[in-house]
Amino acid sequence: MKPFIPIFAILTLVTAAKEPRTATDFIRVERSEEKVLLQPALATYEKDGVKVSLIGAVHIADKTYYTDLNKRFKSYDRILFEMIGGDQLEKVRKQEAEGKKAEESPLGKIYQMISTFLALADQKTEIDYTAENFIHADLTMAEFQTLQEERSESLLGFAMEAAKNSDLKKQPSTMALMQAVMTGDSKRAKLLLVDALAGGDEAMGGLVTPTVVISDRNAKALKVLDAQIAKGDKNLGIFYGAAHFPAMEKTLLEKGYKKTKQEWLTAWTVEK
Repeated sequence: MKPFIPIFAILTLVTAAKEPRTATDFIRVERSEEKVLLQPALATYEKDGVKVSLIGAVHIADKTYYTDLNKRFKSYDRILFEMIGGDQLEKVRKQEAEGKKAEESPLGKIYQMISTFLALADQKTEIDYTAENFIHADLTMAEFQTLQEERSESLLGFAMEAAKNSDLKKQPSTMALMQAVMTGDSKRAKLLLVDALAGGDEAMGGLVTPTVVISDRNAKALKVLDAQIAKGDKNLGIFYGAAHFPAMEKTLLEKGYKKTKQEWLTAWTVEK
């Protein structure tokens, strides 16, 4: 019965207010007669010899998606990655190397449960965060908690507010999803969830009211970006969820960057 908690949690978190589309789609679902693909975008922007790529992250996905990303990341001067509390990642890795098991966060446990049930890989496990060109570009846990208190915001409150304005057409049938979970049909569950996941990222990216989850974390990432460019880096990637990218793109364009390229990565391949 354990899978019920993460499945319903993810359905709540991926819903949000609808806003008009920006010029760029950062995540999509592609269908053919044989398969369904969940595809985040990789969009590149250039200005004065500097390249900035917005690289879509999907937290649980096919292992091949993460293998491809690890190869791509090697070509960048810097990869700015999202992870609240990621500043402690080096400490955690050191503990693991010494044989000490680091305590997993509740959210991390949920992702592990979801990935196991859906027969997918976990981003935190598959991405090589020890790479020399990786740099943390997100809030520390203390910063995140402080900002949430200042804004009287919570993750649960954020999810519930988003759920009020969700696009019900993209939400899977609760009965069908329960049946897929109870019978262990991971393929059916993925087919039911794929539109909700893609639609949720798009919708959250269009939220108007500033939030810690989106707005403040974006501000931190772009501050780190400016600092790295000032140090002389010319080819940088921002590895964040698609929900963050509409606002990031707007800021880049306002700073004079021009979009020069976009391609689609495949995070999920679900055979029909």
